[in-house]
Amino acid sequence: MRSTVRSGGGVRGGALPWVTPLYVGALQLGAYATARLPARRRTELLRAHSTNVANLRAGRWGTLATSAAFVEEPLPVAYGAALLAALGTAEARWGAGRATAVFAAGHVGASLLVYAGLRGRSRARRAAAERAATDADGPRAAARPAGGATAHAIDVGASYGFYATLGALAASLPHRGARAAATGGLLALGTAPMLRRGRTFTDAGHLTALALGVAIGAARTAIPAPRTAIRRRGTAIRAHGTAIQGLRSAIRGRRTTA
Repeated sequence: MRSTVRSGGGVRGGALPWVTPLYVGALQLGAYATARLPARRRTELLRAHSTNVANLRAGRWGTLATSAAFVEEPLPVAYGAALLAALGTAEARWGAGRATAVFAAGHVGASLLVYAGLRGRSRARRAAAERAATDADGPRAAARPAGGATAHAIDVGASYGFYATLGALAASLPHRGARAAATGGLLALGTAPMLRRGRTFTDAGHLTALALGVAIGAARTAIPAPRTAIRRRGTAIRAHGTAIQGLRSAIRGRRTTA
């Protein structure tokens, strides 16, 4: 039977996580299954479920959900353990529903923001290429497509949701000093790949998901759970009433003595 304890940090589940092991296990089994497919068929399958520019631009919004069910390769032991630890901790602290919501918000939110950034960059590059090509070779050269490799890239996996969950866990730590150190350290680690020359759009997605998770965790920390707020208000009212009764008793005692 599942029992929950509410505190200022949210809902803490009394049962062991069960959604997380099922998800990570299914992810790993699916990776081994797809690895057995012929290389061409495997690439087509992963590309069909990717949140890349080509799919989203064509209105294949279902990939925002299905992309989290595939990975390019079987999970390494260290990464799989980290994924289990982070998602399992979130599920134990907040419950399966809220932990899943944080994961989904990071995965979907980062995917959409990266897509918007890539679309904007693609349009700017296309416009510049068209101007340069028109000046050099005429209108026919301007019609050449650009950025096809990125637009059709394979972009699947659980990393966006994983990073968002890590950020939310760090930003919801109860101790202020630990919270600041954890969030600052994670944001620094997420920013480091963006400073190198060989950065990719996935690096931007990881940093975006991390920032989304930190924002979610900070909001959860700043806003106490409804029952906790009501309980605190009731305690304050009772304390106020007790103080008033004590003051009245003191006044009556003085009058009686006089």
